[in-house]
Amino acid sequence: MTIPKALPNDLIDSLLSNYKKPEDLIGENGLLKQLTKALVERALQAELADHLGHDKHEPVTNSTGNARNGKSRKTLKGEFGELPIEIPRDREGSFEPQLIPKHQTRWTGFDDKIISLYSRGMTVREIQAHLTDMYGTEVSPTLISSVTDAVV
Repeated sequence: MTIPKALPNDLIDSLLSNYKKPEDLIGENGLLKQLTKALVERALQAELADHLGHDKHEPVTNSTGNARNGKSRKTLKGEFGELPIEIPRDREGSFEPQLIPKHQTRWTGFDDKIISLYSRGMTVREIQAHLTDMYGTEVSPTLISSVTDAVV
């Protein structure tokens, strides 16, 4: 198992230089949410480049002529509340992202939180209110029930 490299201190210092309060880092529009959005979108761009066989602004090299075709918007629900992201598209519609699969709107850890709260005896409505308070995101009772029913 390889140990991931630590980020250079000067990079971390540079990122933190404009932030004064905890909310600036972990708040609704904080650094952590901005970095998550940027990393997810960059990873999706890399996935599309691999799928197409060429980077953005390079000549089309695949035999089908498939190329980039704009972006679609999606809002993910998870640890940081709601995270709007842009998913790149290809002309043929054959791109299937692995990081955020088509039709997925929740981070995998989000379901684990619902199950954890349910196992502690909270009702569906209590879980719904808790998730709204903690993450600022609306979750339907039907979704909560379907997540807990899948486990029970």
